Amino acid sequence: MKVDISSDMGESFGRWKLGADEELMQYLSSANIACGFHAGDPMVMRYTVKLAIKHGVQIGPHVGFPDLMGFGRRVMGVTPEEYINYSLYQGGALRAIAEAEGAKLQHFTFHAHAGYMYYNNEEIARAAATAVAQLDKKLLIPVLDGPQGLLLTREAEKLGVKVVKKFFADREIQQDGKLVSRSISGSVITDPERCADRTLKMVLEKKVTTFDGKEIAADGKTIIIHGDTPNGVNVARAVRERLEANGVKIVPMRQLV
Repeated sequence: MKVDISSDMGESFGRWKLGADEELMQYLSSANIACGFHAGDPMVMRYTVKLAIKHGVQIGPHVGFPDLMGFGRRVMGVTPEEYINYSLYQGGALRAIAEAEGAKLQHFTFHAHAGYMYYNNEEIARAAATAVAQLDKKLLIPVLDGPQGLLLTREAEKLGVKVVKKFFADREIQQDGKLVSRSISGSVITDPERCADRTLKMVLEKKVTTFDGKEIAADGKTIIIHGDTPNGVNVARAVRERLEANGVKIVPMRQLV
């Protein structure tokens, strides 16, 4: 059995630092690198690419809206055309830096509100898939299992772009399969052992316990851990060690399709 472990990386910019990328990278097989709109800057992007190459970690852009002050988590009204161009601009920048370092992009991810918008907006889901297809149809798109990923999965498949189901090791889930809002206390799980327990259960049993204690079906091939949380490194270490101790091999998501 194989899974990918990924995290959002390169979210520092200028003199401001966020996350422990150097410590976290060793536990990953794929990295989602911020591209300067919600976080990151050209210097951080290139440093993060080099760090990923050093550890044999595959890379992909993590694109958001131009909202450094709000870390891309504030609501922004954008048109489908703007969504495509914002995404292409960021993905193209990371591709140029990656190629300068002798690397290629593996996948394409959307950050915070740029991701939430395609959950129930068909035009934005189509725009997201279009942006990826226009950059490179070989790129993979991680999508949530369940209702939040349906529209993007459908639009990506129309354009010949493959998706990989994702699972958040450190985020609570509702009975309908949707993530619990960050505005609710406890929605982000910080206990490394609990993150490891629920991830192993999902991988081996295809089940997860919801925020209110119910058990539902769950599936994910790329396991996502938030590197900007204070305990992110410990969570990543616990998840990887627990999976490997139970015979699960950690590989980049390209090897899962």
